[in-house]
Amino acid sequence: MTLNQSNAAEDSCLKNQGVPESESPAPYPRPQPGNGSAGFEKSDSLAYSCDNNHNSNISNTDKNTIVDLDDLNPGQTAVDSSNSEYGANSPGGLERCLSTATILDFPEGGVQGWLVVFGSFCAMISVFGLINSSAVFESYFSTHQLVDNTASEIGWIFSLYLFMVFFVGIQVGPVFDRHGARALIAAGSLIIVVSLLLLSWCKTYYQIILTYSVLGGLGGALLNGPAYGAIAHFFNARRGLATGIATTSGGIGGIVFPILLQYLLPNLGFAWSCRVLALIMLVLAIPANVFIKTRLPPARGPDGAPRVGSVRPDFSVFKDVRFAFSSLGIFFMEWGLFVPLTFIVSYAAAHGQDATESYVLLSYLNAGSVAGRVLPGFLADRFGRFNVIIVTIALCVVTVLALWLTAGDSEGVLTAYAVLFGFASGSNLGLVPVCLGQLCDSRQYGRFLTAAMMVASFGTLSSVPIGGALLEVGSAETGWRALIIFSGIAYGIALACYTTARVVAVGWDPCTVF
Repeated sequence: MTLNQSNAAEDSCLKNQGVPESESPAPYPRPQPGNGSAGFEKSDSLAYSCDNNHNSNISNTDKNTIVDLDDLNPGQTAVDSSNSEYGANSPGGLERCLSTATILDFPEGGVQGWLVVFGSFCAMISVFGLINSSAVFESYFSTHQLVDNTASEIGWIFSLYLFMVFFVGIQVGPVFDRHGARALIAAGSLIIVVSLLLLSWCKTYYQIILTYSVLGGLGGALLNGPAYGAIAHFFNARRGLATGIATTSGGIGGIVFPILLQYLLPNLGFAWSCRVLALIMLVLAIPANVFIKTRLPPARGPDGAPRVGSVRPDFSVFKDVRFAFSSLGIFFMEWGLFVPLTFIVSYAAAHGQDATESYVLLSYLNAGSVAGRVLPGFLADRFGRFNVIIVTIALCVVTVLALWLTAGDSEGVLTAYAVLFGFASGSNLGLVPVCLGQLCDSRQYGRFLTAAMMVASFGTLSSVPIGGALLEVGSAETGWRALIIFSGIAYGIALACYTTARVVAVGWDPCTVF
C-alpha cells in the first residue's frame, strides 16, 4: 500500500467504499465519475482529486493521496480519515475533500466473526422474536386483561414498544460508535429480563404499557444498534449474508414463541408464561454478552482525535438524499409490516379458524421470514443490496393486495399468504441495515443505522393503532378490507422511496449492481 501526502493533500478525496482485487467480484459496482460518487479505475497507483466543481479526476501525481489498489485484499475498504464527517460519498457529487486515506480490513468471517453473528442472533431474539409474537399477546390481552379496551388501544402497546426500540436508538448508535458494545448489551439484556418479570404481575392497561412497552422497549433499544453494528465491524463484502443470518432470529423467535405460548398460556397461566420467557431471555443474554464485540477504532481526523467525538444524535446525516429516501422508505415499510404481524391471528379467528390454527398461521409467517432473511441476503451481496430489496418490497405489495385481500375464509390462501409474505417481509428487515451500511463508513454505522431507525419509529408507533382504528370502520368485513389496503399502500410507497434512492445513486439502468 502506498500513501503519499503533500501540501496539496487537503484537496484530495477518496471514496469510502470497498475496492476488491480484480480477481474477486465486487459486492457492488465501482461507481463511475459523473454519477455522484468517486470513480475508481485499476492502475498501479491511484491518485484521486476533486476540483472546485466537485468533479472527480484520476491522475498519477504526488500532489494527491495515492492508493495502490493492487495492495487491497478482498474484505478491505478504502475510507477517508479526514475532518469530513461522512466521507466523499454525497448525493450531488463529491462535496467533501479528504486529506488522508485509511484501509479498513474486514475478516469476512473466521471464528470470531461468526461468533459475533451468533451473539447478535441471540440479542435479536430478545428484541424481535418477542415482537414477532405480538399477535399472540394481542389476541390474549383482548380476551383477558384488556377485554374492555378497544383494538386500537391494545395496538398502542406493541407500537409503543417498537417506537422505544427505534427512537431511543438515535442516542444508542453514537454511543456504540464511540465506546463499543459491552455496556450497552449488558444493560439491555438485564432490562429485557426485568420487564418480562414485571409483566407477569400486570393486570391493567397502564401497567402493561409501562413494563412491556416502555421498559422492554428501552432494553430492546440498547440491544438493537450494537447487534447490527458489531456485524459491520467484521463483514463488508459478505455483510448481506451475515446480517441475514443474524436476523433469522426474529423469524425463529416468531416460530418458537407462539407455539410455546400456545402451550404455556392455557396450562401455566399468563404470569408463569412471562417468567418462562424471562428465563429464556436470560439464557440468550449469555452468548450475546460474551460474543458481541467491536474491532474497528473510531474514525479519526488529521489531529488524531476521534471523529466521533460526541455521542449526541446527529441529524446532518439526512443531507444525503439517498439516505433520506431510504429512511423514509423504512417508515412506510414499518406501516405495512406490523399490521399483518399483529392482526393475522385475529383475522384468521374472525374468518372461521380456531385459536390453535390461528397461532400456527403466525408460525408459518415467521418460517417464511427465516428463509427470506438468508437467501436474499446472499443474493444481495452479488446482485446489489438495493436491487434485491426493491424486488422483495414489490413482492410484499403483491402478496398483501393479491392474496390477503382476497383470502376471506380460505385456509389455503391465507397459509400461502403467510409464507410468501413472511419470506418477502423478512428479507426487507434483513436488507435494510445492509443497504444503509452501503451509504456510510463502517466506523459510523451505528450512528447512521439508528438515525434511520428513529424515522422508522414513528411508523411503528402509528401503524398498529391506525390498523385497530380501521377495523372499526363500517361492518366487520369492511374494516378488515380497509386494514389490508392500508398495509398494501404503505408498502407501495416504501417501494417508491427505495426506487428513488437507487435512481439518485446510480441512475435508471436496472442492470447496474447497487
